[in-house]
Amino acid sequence: MTKKYSQLRAGLVMARASLIATLRSPTSVVFALLFPIIFVTVFGAMVDNTAVKIPVAIAPGSDTSSPVYHAVKDISIFSLSKETDSLAQLKALKKGRIAGIIYVPAPIPASPVPQYGLTLFSSGAVADKRPLIQAALQEVTSRINQQVLEGQRVAAKLDVITVPGRVYRQIDFILPGQLGFSLLMAGVFGSAFLLFNLRHTLVLKRIFVTPISRASLLFGEMLSRLVFQIICFIIITALGYFAFDFTLVNGILTFLEMLLLSVFGLVILTGIGFMISGVIRNESSIAPVANTITVPQILLCGLFFPVENYPVWLRTFCEYLPLTFFVDGLRKIAFEGAHIWQVPAQLAGLTVWAAIIAVLSVKMFKWE
Repeated sequence: MTKKYSQLRAGLVMARASLIATLRSPTSVVFALLFPIIFVTVFGAMVDNTAVKIPVAIAPGSDTSSPVYHAVKDISIFSLSKETDSLAQLKALKKGRIAGIIYVPAPIPASPVPQYGLTLFSSGAVADKRPLIQAALQEVTSRINQQVLEGQRVAAKLDVITVPGRVYRQIDFILPGQLGFSLLMAGVFGSAFLLFNLRHTLVLKRIFVTPISRASLLFGEMLSRLVFQIICFIIITALGYFAFDFTLVNGILTFLEMLLLSVFGLVILTGIGFMISGVIRNESSIAPVANTITVPQILLCGLFFPVENYPVWLRTFCEYLPLTFFVDGLRKIAFEGAHIWQVPAQLAGLTVWAAIIAVLSVKMFKWE
């Protein structure tokens, strides 16, 4: 007797086969599991209030024995600068490297209690952080008033002095990030798909019989990307400068130095694209793999959110990513007016990454 065909069993077999195929698909795993994990980690870390650190400096000559001084040092959201020179502090304040300078004078003897003072020096370059600093310092003065005379008389007060400084607009943060985003997408995705298609259509195999070396071929591709990115840089920067008052402290010189810095970023990101094309055998796998590399950098490298918003453990990791070095360097050159040789940390980081990626991309390159 013929056994009755089981539709349920057949359906379960199909479900098993489909599940195995889904788990083996990079696209499914990356977009359904990996990206949500990345987003939860990044955005979950951003709302951690303990992660917020505002760089401030204590002015030279402050009374270190004052209870106000000790209360200021204990404010959890403050990251105290080690700079002790008043001129260097003022320069850093005007450029937005620190958010405020706090001066704690010696108390004025008075009856029945001494009068404590607290002065905050701020600038237009850090106008967005001023309310947070004022609120924290105001809490200090209120607490001292309550402790000294239970609020019957003002024993401590806060004065705020705004010093001249460049106005830090939102575009000054956003535009360097978008230049990095443009370089990231063109470098990684553009080069990965291009080389894969050249290999898939056997163009690289034909080039292989010519005397050209792998390094020369990759150099030519990077040079073409550089020309393309110069065009993108000019358009994006011109839009920001003329339409939204993007700050270029030294004018055309600043732009040229930003462009020079982009060469390092281009070598790194295009090299990553070359590496992806060298290890991927299926065109449908390029996007998931490339996104796995690009999306974390988009979220973690300060393109849209300040790296300072992340907790220390995540911030430390972010600071060593290549795109972080690149975007930080752009912001220092554009807004602070630094020359390219005055951003040694960013330059050194990009140089190390560029050297590593250049060697790996040549090693992993395949003709067919």
